[in-house]
Amino acid sequence: MDIRLVAANLAGIETECLVVMSADHGEKQQNSPKLSPNDPALEKAASELIAAGEITGKASETVLLHRPAGLKASRLLVAGAGKAKSFASAEVRKAAGTAIRSLRAKGIKSCVFALPELANGAEEAIRCIVESAFVADFDPDTYRSERKDLSMKEITLAAPAGADQGSLQKALDQARIIGESQNFTRELVNEPGNRLTPTILANRAQAMCKSVGLGCEIMGPDKIKELKMGAFWSVSQGSAEEPRLIVMRYEPSDAASGPVIGLIGKGVTFDSGGISIKPADGMEKMKYDMAGGAAMIGAMRAIALLKPKVKVIGIVGATENMPGSKAQKPGDVQIAMSGKSIEIINTDAEGRLVLADALHYARTLGCTHLIDAATLTGACVVALGMVNAGVFANDEDIYGHFAQAQQRAGEKFWRLPLDSEYQDMIRSGIADIVNSGGRWGGAITAAMFLKEFVEDTPWIHLDIAGVAWMEENKGWITKGPSGIAVRSLVEFVKSYAS
Repeated sequence: MDIRLVAANLAGIETECLVVMSADHGEKQQNSPKLSPNDPALEKAASELIAAGEITGKASETVLLHRPAGLKASRLLVAGAGKAKSFASAEVRKAAGTAIRSLRAKGIKSCVFALPELANGAEEAIRCIVESAFVADFDPDTYRSERKDLSMKEITLAAPAGADQGSLQKALDQARIIGESQNFTRELVNEPGNRLTPTILANRAQAMCKSVGLGCEIMGPDKIKELKMGAFWSVSQGSAEEPRLIVMRYEPSDAASGPVIGLIGKGVTFDSGGISIKPADGMEKMKYDMAGGAAMIGAMRAIALLKPKVKVIGIVGATENMPGSKAQKPGDVQIAMSGKSIEIINTDAEGRLVLADALHYARTLGCTHLIDAATLTGACVVALGMVNAGVFANDEDIYGHFAQAQQRAGEKFWRLPLDSEYQDMIRSGIADIVNSGGRWGGAITAAMFLKEFVEDTPWIHLDIAGVAWMEENKGWITKGPSGIAVRSLVEFVKSYAS
C-alpha cells in the first residue's frame, strides 16, 4: 500500500474518493452531525444529506456521495465516528478502518483522507488513520483458490495548510511500520498448524530478523534440554514436531545503560490440549495459540525499524501440544529451569509451562523488565469477554508505563489482581506448585503461576485469549487474527527509551 502526505485545498483534490469523518452532536444541535475537519466546501457538498437525515454521524456509518457538488473528487465518503463528546483517537481508528473496508467492498483502490481535528493534533490523526488502514486492509483467505485482490493500493493524507510537514511525515512513517508489523503478526497467526510448525515459525522469525538487522538465535531440543527447561520440554513431548526456542536481540550501540526489556511470547503452534484433550468443537482455532509469540515477533520487527534507544530481547517458546504416546500425563512432576517442581494437573494448561522457562531464561540473559503475552486462559475470556484483554503486574511503575502505552496504542486491556491469597490455590502436595489452580479465578491463578518465575523482576503479563481472534466481522476489521498487543508492546518499549 502506497501512503503519502500532501498539503492541499480539499475542494481541489482529484481522487476516486475523498473521505471525511462526521460526529453526532445530538438532535438538539442545529445541522447535526458536524464534519471533521470543519471545511466549508465539505459541509456544502454534504448539506442535503445531512438535512435529510441520511448522514447521522453514528459510529460505523458510511454514506457515499457521487459527484459531490463543489469538489473535484469523484466521490465523497462520510464515515461516522459516533458521539461528538467522545470523538477521540479510538473513534477515529474505527471510522478510518470502516471507511477502508467499505471502499474495498466497492472496488475502489485509492482514496484521500481529510485529517480530522483531534485534540492531540494532526500527528495523532495520522497515526490512527494509517495504522487502522493497514488493519482494515488485511484479508484471512490466504489459501482460497479464487482469491480476489481487494487491497487498497494508494492512500493520501490531506494535511491542513501550514502544518509541520516534517513531523507529520515522521508520524506517517512510524505508523506504517507499526501497521505493517501488526499485519505481519496476523499473517503468522492465520497460518494453519500444518503450515506453521514450530520449526517453520522459527524460520519465519529468523528471516524477519535478518531483513531488519536483528540478532537471532534458534535453539532445538538438544539446547533446550541442556538449559534444563523441563517445563517447556514437557509440553513438546507428545508431538512429532520438534520445539524451537527463538531468541531475538535488539541491542543498539546508542542504547542507554538503563533497562533491558524482555518480550516473552507463548508460541504453541497447535494446542490439542494433550492428554487432557480439548473438545472437538472449535479445536481448529487452536492454531492461534501462538498469537502471543507472534505478537512478540511482530513487535521486534517494528522495534528494529523504529530504533528506540533501549535494549530489547524477544523470546518465543514454540511447540505443539499433542497427545502422543510420549506426552506428559496428569500427575507427572516436571522440573523447570529455575529448579521449581511442577505437578501437572491438566496438560491443557501448557502455555504457562512454556512461559515459565522462557521468563526465567530472559532473566538469565540480563532482562531487567519483563512483559509476556499469551492466549493463556479461557477464564480470562469468561471474565472480560471478547472486548478487553487481561493485564497483570507485580510492580506499579512498570504498570504505569504499560497503561500509558496501551492508551497511546488504542488497544483495550483491563487490569486484574495478583493478591497473595490466590497463591494458596496453586500449592501442590507433592511438588512446589501445580500447573492449574482449578475453575475459580483461572486467569489469576495462571498469572500467579507465572509470577513464581519472575520473582521480584518488574513484570507485566498479558492474557490475550479473548481478543487475539475476531469471532465475527466488524466494520473496521475482518473476522480472524487481530494482531492484538503489537502496538502496545512497541509503545511500551519506546516509553523506556526517553
